[in-house]
Amino acid sequence: MQGIWTTERIREAEGKLFAVTPDGELMRRASFGLATHLAGFLAERTGGVAGRRVVLLVGSGDNGGDALWAGAFLRRRSVAVTAVLLKPEKAHARGLAALRKAGGRVVSVEDSPQWIDKADVVVDGIVGISGKGPLRPDAAELIKHVRAPIVAVDLPSGVDPDTGAVDGPYVTATLTVTFGAPKPVHALAPQQCGDIVLVDIGLRPELGEPDLHRLELTDLADLWPIPGAGDDKYTQGVVGIAAGSATYPGAAVLASGSAVHATAGMVRYAGPAADVVRGRWPEIVATGSITDAGRVQAWVVGPGIGTGSEGREVLRHILGQGVPVCADADATTIIAQHPDVLDARDPDTPLVLTPHAGEYERLMGARPGADRVKAARDAAKKYSAVVLLKGHCTVIAAPDGRVAVNTPRGSWLATAGSGDVLTGLIGSLLAAGLDPWLAAAAGAQVHSLAGALAADGVPTSASGLVDAIPGALKLVRDTAGDSGVEVIELPVN
Repeated sequence: MQGIWTTERIREAEGKLFAVTPDGELMRRASFGLATHLAGFLAERTGGVAGRRVVLLVGSGDNGGDALWAGAFLRRRSVAVTAVLLKPEKAHARGLAALRKAGGRVVSVEDSPQWIDKADVVVDGIVGISGKGPLRPDAAELIKHVRAPIVAVDLPSGVDPDTGAVDGPYVTATLTVTFGAPKPVHALAPQQCGDIVLVDIGLRPELGEPDLHRLELTDLADLWPIPGAGDDKYTQGVVGIAAGSATYPGAAVLASGSAVHATAGMVRYAGPAADVVRGRWPEIVATGSITDAGRVQAWVVGPGIGTGSEGREVLRHILGQGVPVCADADATTIIAQHPDVLDARDPDTPLVLTPHAGEYERLMGARPGADRVKAARDAAKKYSAVVLLKGHCTVIAAPDGRVAVNTPRGSWLATAGSGDVLTGLIGSLLAAGLDPWLAAAAGAQVHSLAGALAADGVPTSASGLVDAIPGALKLVRDTAGDSGVEVIELPVN
């Protein structure tokens, strides 16, 4: 599981490392790593390194110093390097001297457009992890001239390092080279960061436990319940689905099919769309009433059940069954409007809530805001539930403060019915006995993998997502090393 640390924690760790490291050593490590990745990026993009043109946009902090030192290293490989100093009086003195000694050019902001226009790559060294807020007007004006791909130093300038939020002009990078450890911005603002590479500067031993987590494919392979020789349909997990209606059966079909493909041992459907569900998924045991559903080990409830009295009674009944529940869509609205339904729940029984921003506002009385990690944590604490806050990046918070972030491959999941597919995945994992926080995080990760596979570079549908789940799970197993199959590159938009 990949760890992610807040900028406050990063700065504390850097302070400890600075105290036992020769002066300037950490910056040289970082800048040499930056230069190495810049050279590789140039070679990949232009077919060579020598003679290529790099422009450094240099601010007053350490990121500007990293950029200047990297420029000096690139000069040794015959790269034409031009530095634009946004605040000449505050430029990193030793880095600037090193660049000049190596033959780099230094120009004013006023003279920079002609050099920016000719650049093969532009390096964003404007602000570092201490920077907050949008780009200042002079930097924003420079960025308007950039046509070449941008490589960001540590993070794209103008993007909040801890929330990934933007509030004005900002940099969109093709590649971000970060140092020491991943920061929240790298998980929460993938569209601004582009590809991300990490340069190890020896910081990890000083960091302690991560603030956020991100599951990797090897984690999914370990977590996902795969039937063994001694398993049967009950040990693999029986999940109940209460979703859809006679008029709108789609949510029931999608959530139920998702649970089937997620390798649930058995799927039981209970609701007015039983005939439609049975016709699409004959392996599902379907009944018209939740009182006739039979024994299950977890429930999915909410998509398409309506928010009237009938939906409330369905939710109240399910919450009182003493098994883990994934409550989505209409169920979250019912909880917001009639919080007394939660009285039916044993406080120790796991509950997963999966709101989008609008449903979150109903639950909490305000929109999530810029700090989505804090928003998810607040809701998890209020409802004593795992809260999966949907969005381009999904944030999963547990009541005990654990947070996972799922960074998707593209925006293919922004389609009607996508959330119904996600609930089926989570419900099947709850039925298999996974920790609810891990179940929600793993479900979100496979959901995004399925979205990328189903899309294959073009928009897809929720039905396509369901059909792609087996392929996503095979990818998980294969890339974890079980079959020796080569890792494939997933399509992105």
